[in-house]
Amino acid sequence: MPTTSARLLALLSLLQSRRDWPGGVLAERLGISLRTVRRDVDRLRELGYPVAAVKGPDGGYRLDAGTELPPLLFDDEQAVALTVALQVAATGADGALADAAARALHTVRQVLPARLRQRVGTLSVTAVARPATTAAEPVDVEVLLALGTAVHAREILRFDYGTDRTAGPARHAEPHHVVTWDGRWYLVAWDLERADWRTFRVDRITLRPPHGPRFTPRPLPGGDVATYLTGVFRGSGGGSADWPCRGTVLLDLPATTVARHTRDGLVEEIAPDRCRLTLGSWSWVSLAAAVARYDTGITVVGPPALTEAFALLADRFTRTATGGGAAR
Repeated sequence: MPTTSARLLALLSLLQSRRDWPGGVLAERLGISLRTVRRDVDRLRELGYPVAAVKGPDGGYRLDAGTELPPLLFDDEQAVALTVALQVAATGADGALADAAARALHTVRQVLPARLRQRVGTLSVTAVARPATTAAEPVDVEVLLALGTAVHAREILRFDYGTDRTAGPARHAEPHHVVTWDGRWYLVAWDLERADWRTFRVDRITLRPPHGPRFTPRPLPGGDVATYLTGVFRGSGGGSADWPCRGTVLLDLPATTVARHTRDGLVEEIAPDRCRLTLGSWSWVSLAAAVARYDTGITVVGPPALTEAFALLADRFTRTATGGGAAR
């Protein structure tokens, strides 16, 4: 029979691997009697692990949530995944979240087995955000937790919003999702005053407790939060993740060259030095300007609105180049 300490670690590992365990199955997996299982469960409870009894024909046990976090067991893959995720959070987040992630990473590394500490130590991960005109404002962790609680409980929120958070009445909204997009945190909610969906920056929210009554969630435009949010930031209003304007052109460049500089588009080879590009943007003029940056011959396939946008840009650029006055 294994030692008591080894049995307790094995029992804890099993309890963490799934929600409910019949007592007989635990005894069989550990090679001990039901009586020993009960004694070992009592020892885990004395150590602070909230092991609850499960009613049923055979009885059983479940590792529940407690008032504080007890020591946990991770297999090798879980430990590596945890350290990588914490590295990304420590270098990619801002403010208190980054500091907390860095401290958690240090704690995890301290207790890793030697074989894993060496492997993880050779992996250094840095999250690099795209350059932005203004850095993301730090987010209060307590506000994030409060928003998450309201989303889970389906409770209407009251909050001030914006840079001048003391001006005007409080906003009232049904919170649906807390999301992160391009380095910023957002609350996706149904604005009760405006009777429409809104996306609020979390760093501009000041909560006014207590929260309001519960609500029944509404279906998001587009069917899911990823489609909705992509549509919002692409200018299509959230009903579709596609760009509101999409066109196709022929470029006098190899497809491999164009593909290297195309983040969101379809590049198809026509000939060794010619390709078809389908691209989207928030307006026809911005789409024409995006295509012009490839600095090569362009043939518009369609639609006609894209041809008109090129003509408008040509007129503006001509006026600018010749000093002929303000362009349209």
